[in-house]
Amino acid sequence: MTTSDTAVIEDVARSQRIMAHAWMVRTFVKHSPEVEEFPELMEIVRSVFDMSRALETRVDDPPGYFKMLHKKLAGLKAASVQFAKDAPFASGHTNFQQAVISIAACVDALEVLLARNYTPPKPPPSVRPGELPVADSRDFEVAVEVQEEPVE
Repeated sequence: MTTSDTAVIEDVARSQRIMAHAWMVRTFVKHSPEVEEFPELMEIVRSVFDMSRALETRVDDPPGYFKMLHKKLAGLKAASVQFAKDAPFASGHTNFQQAVISIAACVDALEVLLARNYTPPKPPPSVRPGELPVADSRDFEVAVEVQEEPVE
């Protein structure tokens, strides 16, 4: 095992510890009485649950783990931003203020780990609607057979 393999495995463990913090925010929000009057708070609960379950299936596959983190992190980030907007309407209590800070810190830390361990594939070249992609002529050969028909 190389040093870089060890570093990636350690980053998976770090990510799992960060997700444990996110899980505690989830648990706090899920069991808070305020959720009954503000069901929109459940979005952060669902998002953390979804991401945790998806990641736990790939803990033993670091490349797959970070690919899944890439897929799910945007959803958690969006839920975190929305939670920061919604939480003050539910309660001004310090617990909610700290939950907003905590989940945002989790997202930030996961973004750092993702940037260090995953490079997303390049998107395909853009094509305008109605156009066919232009292939590089060096990629393939075209054999054209012309049959001439007699002219009458």
